[in-house]
Amino acid sequence: MADPTPVIDDLCAESDELDLLVVELSPEQWALATPADGWTVAHQIAHLAWTDHSSLLAVTDRKAFSREVEKALAAPGDFVDNGAREVAGKPPARLLAYWRAGREDLAEALRAAPEGARFPWYGPPMSTASMATARLMETWAHGLDVADALGVTRTPTDRLRHIVRLGVRTRDFAFGTHGLTPPFEEFRIELTGPEGELWTYGPEDAADRVTGPALDLCLLVTQRAHRTDLALSAEGEDADRWLDIAQAFAGPPGAGRPAKGTAPGRPAKGTAPGHPARGSAG
Repeated sequence: MADPTPVIDDLCAESDELDLLVVELSPEQWALATPADGWTVAHQIAHLAWTDHSSLLAVTDRKAFSREVEKALAAPGDFVDNGAREVAGKPPARLLAYWRAGREDLAEALRAAPEGARFPWYGPPMSTASMATARLMETWAHGLDVADALGVTRTPTDRLRHIVRLGVRTRDFAFGTHGLTPPFEEFRIELTGPEGELWTYGPEDAADRVTGPALDLCLLVTQRAHRTDLALSAEGEDADRWLDIAQAFAGPPGAGRPAKGTAPGRPAKGTAPGHPARGSAG
């Protein structure tokens, strides 16, 4: 079984980078609107803190987590917003401290988890590495929303490799959540990493292929950009369909982000225990 330590380390690094982005914000900046409809910078960080708390319960207190799932089932359309709204009401300094404490507790719990552990989630149960990868994905996606609100461009890192791998592994889930039968054959995925290296997945002789920048696939599977605004190419009908529906987060299909130059619509908020459009849980 793969050692989850590297992805936990990268989750912590991703969180620390986002922390540096918000630590010195003014109250007015915390209230800036982000691309997620109705969510401010404070809502984005609050959502991460709230989902970290849910993840910690899943790892350390299954009975308490079951109660959270019951709340989600009772209000499937609102519980992500409600969780973010409740935590976002804290003063910025307290919100930041709450987020830091929660993510540190979660990282510690994941490091201490026994080998082969599986944790309940709002979707299928997850391994330690999968839980850490999902949290990294969400932290990265919501960090993009915060950066957009602040007018900051974040530099891609090799941590994207974890999100790419998750996006590739959730291919069949994306088909299923749209009521489609997943393709039987694997795709060949060839992506260019941030440093120019080639990241490959699937058999070289696969009939269906996807090529392009690794960053663009990450933007696609977290629904942070519309396909038409990305430099991804598909060969084969199934691969082409996948690029229209790809999502690396649990839950129903998100609304996604509109193509540039079109009406705004209602962009996803992140990935909650279900969807990065609003929140992301993976």
